[in-house]
Amino acid sequence: QVQLVESGGGSVQAGGSLRLSCGAAGWTLREFCLAWFRQTPGEEREGVASLDSDGGTRYADSVKGRFTISTDNAKNTLYLQMDSLKPEDTAMYYCATSPMLYCSGGFRPGAFGRWGLGTQVTVSS
Repeated sequence: QVQLVESGGGSVQAGGSLRLSCGAAGWTLREFCLAWFRQTPGEEREGVASLDSDGGTRYADSVKGRFTISTDNAKNTLYLQMDSLKPEDTAMYYCATSPMLYCSGGFRPGAFGRWGLGTQVTVSS
């Protein structure tokens, strides 16, 4: 059974850093479109960063220059390095994968078929 499991969330002060990880069991992550989303209570799920199978990346304007999406193929793990964190980055973060090679659906949640359970990130001012 295919599973995605996030880790690495926690509490940090503004200006700090966290690295989120997303491990996969059941298939090779790097062969598909991968992404990180985030969601706060009462709000819609928001795309943060995506990674095409050929290495192409996209970032939400709110995180450009601060967040970096990457993979470790040997570990079959997706990462989200988050630097210069702000209180508005506080959210539950989810990794997701699409069955496509390229994230042509952008950050539309419906384009992603598999999701992890999420990891909480809290940034205090």
